[in-house]
Amino acid sequence: MPAARRQAHGLAALGALAVLAVSGVAHVGSPNVFYRGAAGPYEVGVVVRPPGVVPGQVDVIVQLYHGPTGRVTVRPVYWEAGTTGAPPPEVAQPVAGAPGTYATRLWLMTTGSYSVDVAVAGPRGTGTVNVPVVSAATRELPMSPALGAALLLLGAFLVFGLLSIVGAASREATRDPGAPVDPRRRARSRTAVGAAAAIFALALLGGNAWWKASAREYRRIIYAPLANRATILDSAGEHVLHFVITDSQWLGRHTTPLVPDHGKLVHLFLVRAPNMDAFAHLHPVTRDSNDFRVAVPRLPAGPYRVYADIVHRSGFAETLVNTVTLFAGVGAAPFAPTDSDDAWASMPGPSRDATHATLADGSIMTWDRGDSTIVANQIAPLHFTVRMPDGRPAVLQPYMGMAAHAMVTRADGSVFVHLHPMGTIAMAAQSLFDQRQAGGTSRATAASAMAMPAATLPDTVSFPYAFPKPGHYRMWVQVRRDGRVLTGTFDAVVR
Repeated sequence: MPAARRQAHGLAALGALAVLAVSGVAHVGSPNVFYRGAAGPYEVGVVVRPPGVVPGQVDVIVQLYHGPTGRVTVRPVYWEAGTTGAPPPEVAQPVAGAPGTYATRLWLMTTGSYSVDVAVAGPRGTGTVNVPVVSAATRELPMSPALGAALLLLGAFLVFGLLSIVGAASREATRDPGAPVDPRRRARSRTAVGAAAAIFALALLGGNAWWKASAREYRRIIYAPLANRATILDSAGEHVLHFVITDSQWLGRHTTPLVPDHGKLVHLFLVRAPNMDAFAHLHPVTRDSNDFRVAVPRLPAGPYRVYADIVHRSGFAETLVNTVTLFAGVGAAPFAPTDSDDAWASMPGPSRDATHATLADGSIMTWDRGDSTIVANQIAPLHFTVRMPDGRPAVLQPYMGMAAHAMVTRADGSVFVHLHPMGTIAMAAQSLFDQRQAGGTSRATAASAMAMPAATLPDTVSFPYAFPKPGHYRMWVQVRRDGRVLTGTFDAVVR
């Protein structure tokens, strides 16, 4: 069985358990965390499903790819507290009918950056890996009408029951059993019931005010990406995208500074709307802590969605969203990329061949997707092979420290995610947590750029991911050959 096929079968059990939500922080509309890599001597896949509320429980699923082992534990580590302030590990339990798969739940108690530390113990010793997770409130849990009605009826029952007890106690508590109640005691009973009703009414009003205040306080912590502005600076000599973070939280230094991820402070993506027929992956240079500029490549005119991936020193990763319009004539002046890793591609229409893409150097990228239907909430077969026109394996090189990068977006822009063969996590965040746990926080920024030996790589790359909802998606898969970044474009219909 080819390696890509073996990986697909290994991921199937993992993906079947990962039910996705629709709102996100580190990515747009794709909140679940996917990781595949090494925990010491063990190859593992991890899916973490954030709850979207804080405090809340995350579902953690761990897949071991070389058979079951003795014990799997996981625990959440908050970025400021470190391992000394973390709770004891939870033992993940084997999942029935899914060999090598373990699952448990963890509490995330506050907003911010967490690491889910996975430890595997078995015949080859112990291995650990941290999987960065962003904890943020992205929604309010609604109360169902049935539950609301049940609580209202229960509350009415309790109130009237208490009033009945107050009335009976003030009227008959000091009387002998069976003795008649005189008018004076009846009047006193009515007065007591009235006073109790007033007290209960004030208590209910106070409780309602507390509930509304708590709801307002919770709404204040619901996550919103940092406010930003994207504009085109058009002059005779250059066409530059000017991207500025304008949020008061950022300008007031209420968030930690940015750190490089794959050696770049910002990964900025342009996707032409609505047809997704032009794409760019750019890396702006910074003029200030909130001011970034990048030369605009020769792309077709029209409206573009802008997605900017950033990682904070705390490990908090987020994607900022905006729009910008490129007008006809942009790119007429001589164009020089701002960064040697900048890359872009145009595709005039829908993909005619859903499994092959001819790259700019003539090599062919093939999507080894098999015959199965791609289903939302299940691990997708994102396996790609690059071959020369004569069928020989292509020689690939690392691209920003990884074997490949992939960008996935839904046609309406509601989903956007930046993938690597290790999954959806920010490599810089993982490096930061590794350093903190080793006591090296002072070097956090310097070590946040991932490195991969500049050697040749296999001609096949894979990405662990599950599409969050049905719809039409487009994917851009990027590899490097002979120092040149090449982009393959593919369409997927997710059921």
